[in-house]
Amino acid sequence: MTSLNLQGLRRSPWVKRAAWLLVVAVALAVVFRDVIFGVPVEVYTAKRSDLVQTVVASGRVMTPQRVSVGAVITGWVARIPVEEGQTVRRGDVLIVLDDRDLRAAVSQASAAVAQAQARIRQLHEVALPSAEQALVQAEANLALARAQQQRNHDLREKGFVSQSALDDSTRNIEVAQSQLRAAHLQVQTNGPGGSDMLLAQSALQQAQASLAVAQVRLDQSIIRAPADGILISRDVEPGNVVQPGKELMALAPAGETQIVVQIDEKHLAQLALGQKALGSADAYPADRFAAELFYINPGIDPLRGSVEVKLRVPKPPAFLRQDMTVSVDIEVARCNGTIVVPADAVFDANASQPWVLAVDNGRAERRPVKLGLKGDARVEVLEGVAAGDRLVAIGNASVAPGSRVRIVGDAATSPS
Repeated sequence: MTSLNLQGLRRSPWVKRAAWLLVVAVALAVVFRDVIFGVPVEVYTAKRSDLVQTVVASGRVMTPQRVSVGAVITGWVARIPVEEGQTVRRGDVLIVLDDRDLRAAVSQASAAVAQAQARIRQLHEVALPSAEQALVQAEANLALARAQQQRNHDLREKGFVSQSALDDSTRNIEVAQSQLRAAHLQVQTNGPGGSDMLLAQSALQQAQASLAVAQVRLDQSIIRAPADGILISRDVEPGNVVQPGKELMALAPAGETQIVVQIDEKHLAQLALGQKALGSADAYPADRFAAELFYINPGIDPLRGSVEVKLRVPKPPAFLRQDMTVSVDIEVARCNGTIVVPADAVFDANASQPWVLAVDNGRAERRPVKLGLKGDARVEVLEGVAAGDRLVAIGNASVAPGSRVRIVGDAATSPS
């Protein structure tokens, strides 16, 4: 009996009307709640804080110069005592070429030098002393001939000798004088500044030059590191025949590490020498390091619409490698203790008249604002907002200026 009454009750028109009235009442309650108490919104709170504006770019690690290592002579590679990626010091042996022919050339040139030195020694020790002795003998012969000529002259006046004897003594003087002149010339040519000595010295210099050339070529058979650094590439193996001008190895010299990046030309006015930056390698994103901007290319790349910028890394971490891809955040501006709000709280932020919806006495109030620096997620407000003001987030599309609102949470901390 009870079961039948319940079924009939459910089917009665009065029950259906009551159910619909309940639904309408609940909907009206929700609407009136929003009208009376306001639309529920999440807000951001304006705060006084420091704000840093950065320009983000990607680039590569490089050293101030990349040194190409190659041979200056043609040769066969006998030995390579280093490996790619190895750190080397200036003067370390990188490549050794076969030097047997070069050593033979050095020996031959050394022998020519020794021969030229022996010739000069012979002039000093034999030829010059012999010429000097011949000069002394010629002087003595001339003196003897003159004395004999004087005696014959005296005897001829007294009638003791004939005219022919006097003529013979005069001729002997002329011969002695000729021998004396020849002896003088012999001493002069063998002495310092003489032609024989100059020829011998010239031959010695030529031999020494040939020896120097041979020694240089021998030294060139050993290719050494021109500076401290790291071998970043190697394109040679033992047994190869190398030619002058071909790069065999590439050396990244030790010293200042630099980062080269391309930055969109629209940021050019914000860049300045000396600006600080933080860098991170793509392979080690959690490890950040300090950098400093020191070069801005005066030209613009017309194809990419970018400007080349270089940053030095005063204390490069050990993991940085030549040509490694890195990202940098260049600090282009900073404000300390300024009014900062999230970028999501500013409407038309990139327009000429940005504005915010501030909650004031339970209503959303539209306020024009003047913006300053723009960070990645926050902006500086110069006028229109004070510290502590609560701003409606852009995501609250149902809130219009002047409408009543009810704060239900902080958009900065609520889960998204």
